[in-house]
Amino acid sequence: MQEGKREGIPVPGNIRTIDRVVIILVAVLALLSVSGATALTQTYIGNVVPLSGYSYSGDTVYLFLTGPNLPPNGVALDNINRLADQGGATRVDVDADGHWTYKWYTGSTGGSLDAGAYTVWVTDRPSDRSRLSTTDYSTLSVSLSVPSLTAGTSGGSGQSGEPPQPGSIAFTSIPAGTSVVVDNVYKGMTPITVSGLTPGTHNFTLSHFGYAKVSQQVPVKAGSVSEVNATLVLLTGSVFVNTTPAGAEITLDGVPAGIAPATLQNITQGSHLLNVTMKGFVTQSMPVLVTADQTTTVNVVLLPSTGHWPWLSGFLPSTAAAGLLVTLLAGRKWPGK
Repeated sequence: MQEGKREGIPVPGNIRTIDRVVIILVAVLALLSVSGATALTQTYIGNVVPLSGYSYSGDTVYLFLTGPNLPPNGVALDNINRLADQGGATRVDVDADGHWTYKWYTGSTGGSLDAGAYTVWVTDRPSDRSRLSTTDYSTLSVSLSVPSLTAGTSGGSGQSGEPPQPGSIAFTSIPAGTSVVVDNVYKGMTPITVSGLTPGTHNFTLSHFGYAKVSQQVPVKAGSVSEVNATLVLLTGSVFVNTTPAGAEITLDGVPAGIAPATLQNITQGSHLLNVTMKGFVTQSMPVLVTADQTTTVNVVLLPSTGHWPWLSGFLPSTAAAGLLVTLLAGRKWPGK
């Protein structure tokens, strides 16, 4: 792998796995002395990959992505239609301690990612794959796969006796802790082996909060173990954010999400924290409940801050309740979705 242009002590990337699903990658940028450090992880398209690291060379780092069927000079992580060589890299703020964080929603990139090996480039200034000689950088390697379900029979003779010997089904899943129901009877959570099954075809259902259920049939032979390996797909919905005035900056769960009006797609089901910020106006924070396969609409009327509108001093407290309009229309599809 190509190293950064300045010499320094390489700082390796770290990989930490939580519950076999959430994978945290750590890239470190040192002040003017970064070597290309690589971390490698494997996950599935649609999963969220939290990224974090340190940079002491400025208040911003820039992330861009290269990989299968993407432009060679890279694209933004949050929108693969934005080209890095045209200034489209994803900007991430660095806090006062030199720390930055970013959640990469691999299912919400403005397009479809193909399975394969990807490289996340972290630079200390706007750059792309063709201009790495002008910047300090680090890299992260990510392998994306397509969620899958496989079922088969292994082990045992498969011979029937008199009477036939029972068989078993061994269940594994991502995420672990998925509920297993066989023939309408709850059996426990993965990983688990369900034994004492009569030879023949059995129905099973796998379910986990926040993921789509999987139901299928699997054959069981006498004295054999059938294996079911499943990767569940995250349930996601969308959030449409509209502000008055338009042009406010949006963050979702602390991650920059664009400029209003905007539709945030493939957001995991459940509660999220939305922040709306605009210079000269009071920042608004509010919880948003995302429902699978639906669009939640949030309309926000921003209030001028008294620092920019001194004549409003003493007036805002009495009108704040009337001035803020937040409407959540869960369950309504946004036109064109």
